[in-house]
Amino acid sequence: MKAVLLSGAALLSLTACGSSDQTSASEDTIVLRYSYASNSQPVIDSMQLFGDLVEEKTNGEVVIEYFPDGQLGAERELIELTQTGAIDFTKVSGSALESFSKDYSIFSVPYLFDSEDHFFRVMEDESIMEPLYQSTADLGFVGLTYYDSGQRSFYMVDGPVNHPDDLKGKKIRVLQSETAIRMVEMLGGSPTPLGSDEVYTSMQSNLINGAENNEFVLVTAGHGDIAKYYSYDEHTRVPDIVIMNQASMEQLTAEQQQAIHEAAAESTAFEKEVFKQAVEEEKAAAIEQYGVQFNEVDKAPFQEAVQPLHEEFKNSEEFGELYEEIRNLGDQAE
Repeated sequence: MKAVLLSGAALLSLTACGSSDQTSASEDTIVLRYSYASNSQPVIDSMQLFGDLVEEKTNGEVVIEYFPDGQLGAERELIELTQTGAIDFTKVSGSALESFSKDYSIFSVPYLFDSEDHFFRVMEDESIMEPLYQSTADLGFVGLTYYDSGQRSFYMVDGPVNHPDDLKGKKIRVLQSETAIRMVEMLGGSPTPLGSDEVYTSMQSNLINGAENNEFVLVTAGHGDIAKYYSYDEHTRVPDIVIMNQASMEQLTAEQQQAIHEAAAESTAFEKEVFKQAVEEEKAAAIEQYGVQFNEVDKAPFQEAVQPLHEEFKNSEEFGELYEEIRNLGDQAE
C-alpha cells in the first residue's frame, strides 16, 4: 500500500507542475484531479462526460484532469487520496465505502431490491441518498452521484450454480465487505476477500473456485478465459458512487458547485442509457470469445438462505429505518 501511495504522490507531484503551467496560462482556471481504477467502457465514458460537462458549464473556469486505470492505486487507496485532498474525485463501488461509513453496507444486503426499477427508485430518492452521500462529510469527502453497476451473480470455473448447495465447499472471491462475506457463508460457500486485480490469477491457480460480479468481468477483465459458467442468481445490486473532496468543493463558487452537481446528474442519466446495451454486448462477446455459458436460476432458495440478514438489518437500531425506507419503495409496495 505504501508503494502505491508513494507512486501516486510522485505522479501527483509531477502533474502539479503541469497543472501549474496550465493555470498560469489562464489565472482563473481551476484544475481538479479525477482518478479511478479499471472500469467498463460505459462507466469510463460517463466519467469523461462529467469532465466535459463541468468545463462546458463553467465556461472553462473548472477543468478535470484524469488518472485512469488504477494509476494511483486501487479503490481503497483512491478513497484515502480523495479524503486527504491529494485528488479531488474518484468513483468506487459502494461496498468499498463501507469501512468509511457503515450506512453504505445496506447495499450489500442480498435481494434488498425487488428489481432494477426498485433499485433506480431508491437511488434517485434524495431523502434516502442525500444522507448517505453526506455521511462521510466529517471524513473529508461527500458523494456526488451514482452509476449503475448492474446485478452481481456467481461465476465459476467448474460448473454452474443452480442452487446454494452448489456453493458448498467452494472458495468464492467476494468484495472486502462484512455483509458480502456473511452472505456467501449463509449460502454455504467459503468467502475469500480479494482485490479485483487478484481474481484472475487466483482462479487460474485454484486458490478460488469462482467469484461474484456483473458480466463485465468476463471479457473486460478476461475472467471468462477461466470461468465458463455464469449463473443469474442476481443476489445484489451495489451502485458505484462518485465522491469528491469536501474542501475542493468548498473552494468553488456557488455557480461552479452547481455546475458540478448538474454535470454529475447528467453523467448518471447518460450512464443508465448506455450501460444496459453494453451488458448485452459483453455477454455476446463472452459467448463468442470464451464459450461462457449463462444460466437462469430459481432465486427462492437463495433468498431463503440469506433471510437472516434481512431480519438483522430490519431490526437493527442503526439500519432499521433506512432498510424500511428502501423496502417501502419496492415493487410490492406500489
